[in-house]
Amino acid sequence: MQNLHLSHVCCYLLPMPYEDFLKLFCALLAGALIGAEREYRSKSAGLRTLTLICVGSALFTIVSTHVGNDAARIAANIVTGIGFLGAGIIFREDNRVRGLTTAATAWATAALGMSIGIGDYLNAMGGVLLILLILFSLVPLQNLIERKRQMRTYRIVFNRSDGDILHYEKLFGKFKLNAHRVKHSRVGSQITGQWAASGSAKNHEKFTNQMMENTDIQEFDF
Repeated sequence: MQNLHLSHVCCYLLPMPYEDFLKLFCALLAGALIGAEREYRSKSAGLRTLTLICVGSALFTIVSTHVGNDAARIAANIVTGIGFLGAGIIFREDNRVRGLTTAATAWATAALGMSIGIGDYLNAMGGVLLILLILFSLVPLQNLIERKRQMRTYRIVFNRSDGDILHYEKLFGKFKLNAHRVKHSRVGSQITGQWAASGSAKNHEKFTNQMMENTDIQEFDF
C-alpha cells in the first residue's frame, strides 16, 4: 500500500507530459475563440470566463485519466459544477429571462474542454466550429423571427370611468395582437390590467404609439 501511495506521489511530482501541455494550450485557444464572441456582445461570461472554463475542464479531465478508477466521477462533477456556474449567469430582467445563451455556451465550452482533455481533437475542433456557427450565423434568423412574432407584456392603468378591460382587449385585436390576461386589479376607481401579447414587431410598435397618445391612460409600460 505504501509503495502504491509513493508511486502516485512521484507521478504528480514528475513533469507533465508534452501532450498534456498541448491539450491545455488547445483548450485555451478554443475557449478564447468562443469567449471573444461573448465578450464582443458584452455578455456576463466573456473572454476570460469561457477560457478558464475550457482550460479547467480540460485539466480536470487530464487529472481524471491519471487517477484511473475515479475518472467517470470527476467528469460527472465537471458537468455539475458548470450547472451551478450557469445558474449564476442566468438572471431575470423586467419580464424577460436573460443569460440563457451565455449559460448554454459555458456548458458547451466545458464539453469542448473535456473532449480536448481526453485527446479527441477532431470532435473538439468540430465542436468549436459548430458553436461559433450557431453564435454568429443564427443571429439574423433569430432577429427575423422576432420581427415576425415576439412576445411583450403590457401593463395599463386607467380609471374605471374611462373604459373597461374589454375595451383594451379589443384594441389588441385591432392591431392584430394575440393577447391574454395575466393579472388585473382595482383600487378604488383605478384599474390596473396586465396582458401578454404576441405579434409582429411592427404591430407592437403601432399599438404602443396608440397607447402613448391615449390621454385616458394614467400609466403604461411594457
